[in-house]
Amino acid sequence: MRIGLVSGEYPPDQGGVGDFTREIGKALAALGHDVHVITGKSQIVRLSAHDEVANLKSQIAVHREVSNWDWGCWKQIRQIAQRERLDVLNVQFQTAAYGMHPAINLVPKRRSRPPVAATFHDLKEPYLFPKAGALRWWVIKTLAQRAEGVIVTNIEDEIKISGLQSPISNLVRIPIGSNITPRLPGAYDRALWRKRWKLGPDDLLLGYFGFLNERKGGEDLIETLAALAARGLPAHLLFIGGRVGSSDPANLVYAKQVERLVAERGLEHRVHYTDFVPAEEVSASLEAVDACVLPYRDGVSLRHGSLHACLAHGKPIVTTRPAVETPEVRDGENVLLAPAEDIAALADGVARLAADAELRTRLEKGALTLAAEFTWDHIASRTAEFLAELIA
Repeated sequence: MRIGLVSGEYPPDQGGVGDFTREIGKALAALGHDVHVITGKSQIVRLSAHDEVANLKSQIAVHREVSNWDWGCWKQIRQIAQRERLDVLNVQFQTAAYGMHPAINLVPKRRSRPPVAATFHDLKEPYLFPKAGALRWWVIKTLAQRAEGVIVTNIEDEIKISGLQSPISNLVRIPIGSNITPRLPGAYDRALWRKRWKLGPDDLLLGYFGFLNERKGGEDLIETLAALAARGLPAHLLFIGGRVGSSDPANLVYAKQVERLVAERGLEHRVHYTDFVPAEEVSASLEAVDACVLPYRDGVSLRHGSLHACLAHGKPIVTTRPAVETPEVRDGENVLLAPAEDIAALADGVARLAADAELRTRLEKGALTLAAEFTWDHIASRTAEFLAELIA
């Protein structure tokens, strides 16, 4: 198949949807499909030689031709699809990646384009105008109903999309995987890596990977660290990777709010940052931490690439109870769960891990076992089967 992956962001821009598009594209290309990424001009003014070589090696054709994700974007997408003779388009939807503009949701009539599958990475509504209210959800529904097929990545979104008044006939749940492959730099030494932040073997280093926003509980993370310090534990926190991304300006506002809280709690000497680094250094930093703490305020979900990265690296994870039953996530087996926004419970979970080597080992093994269910070759195979059905 000649597959067009439409994404509002793509590396070297920082963003989970862009990273997902790269990984699914590479995996589809490895299956023998002709993959084309349709995206906008990178916010990084000039691509590095490394980025250009990476695209060539992955056998993905990247078309950075969409000038703006406004009302004219579909005209440009259709022109590229026609020129490249694409069989199907797969829109990777997350509203922040498209500048909170609703135009990408308004899929044009079928006669002017190939069949479209919409992959919903979340159901966050686009900004229209103040007090738009129900109209914002109408825009989400419009994308789901105009596309020939809908892919959701988690059970929560599947339940919500399934509940539309006009049922979606072609709906499938295909999970995401880790955007960070476990791969350490040559001659990696964990103890030396930790010394970057002046940490010794007895220090408890907690890791957080992913962008900061209110739903991901950045403030709860800092309060948990403060609670652990008050208990006398030698706890430190490492923010791994970029904290704000390239697409959502609200992330920057929230990150500054979290930084102010760090100062207010007097934790500057306990909080460390890698900032945006290559994937290999992200992997090395994840390997250096003792546990990952992911205090999602809306509950842990398989939609989060940050969760998958921690699982793939076999880290003990303390996170929050899912909003809906998620059978894959098992308390005490592959994660430790606490109620959302419950600082004492989150701190208790971390303290349990620090004191119980057997529990840490069990969670590490459980994380790797769960991660094995979300490999990119399996995700790409299921996606290709679904896209082929739409063409047929």
